[in-house]
Amino acid sequence: MSDIVIREATDADLQATSDVLDAAWSQFDELAGDEPSFLTYRASVPDVWSRLDEGMLLVAERQGEIIGTVHYYPPRAELPAGEGWPIGWASFRLLGVHPEARGLGVGRLLAEECVRRARADGAPVLGLHTSEWMWVARDMYERMGFARHPEMDFRPRPDFVVTAYRLVLDADGADGLGE
Repeated sequence: MSDIVIREATDADLQATSDVLDAAWSQFDELAGDEPSFLTYRASVPDVWSRLDEGMLLVAERQGEIIGTVHYYPPRAELPAGEGWPIGWASFRLLGVHPEARGLGVGRLLAEECVRRARADGAPVLGLHTSEWMWVARDMYERMGFARHPEMDFRPRPDFVVTAYRLVLDADGADGLGE
């Protein structure tokens, strides 16, 4: 793992980052089939360009090749009513590792960088969403200390739950969070 560098993406990285997300998410295509809500979401996953102003795109690079990515969102002072994580929380989403780079610890390094940045940003909590399909990621998050936070679960369709997890980063983050 020492030859893997986690850094902010540059403009030159965007297409390779999009390609990594597309390859990483392709494993779910057969599971979802042609379900319309999944197809719409799946089409948006590789569109890293549309999310550049919303947070920070991080990449994992090994020997000059982008092999993983995650989008980190620093804590916000305010959010429109009913949108996003609670005010002050940091979050991340769309963590993806190219299938050929799996097993190298890339996902863990990217998640750890999000934890580091959330702490540096003063966030009391770091949140994320995942699903039952993403059992490898869920197991990793739980080993890292993330705990289920069902109050922030949502259902894009009646038979599918997107599950929320959180990592409390300081004592303030434990107040009023349903524990």
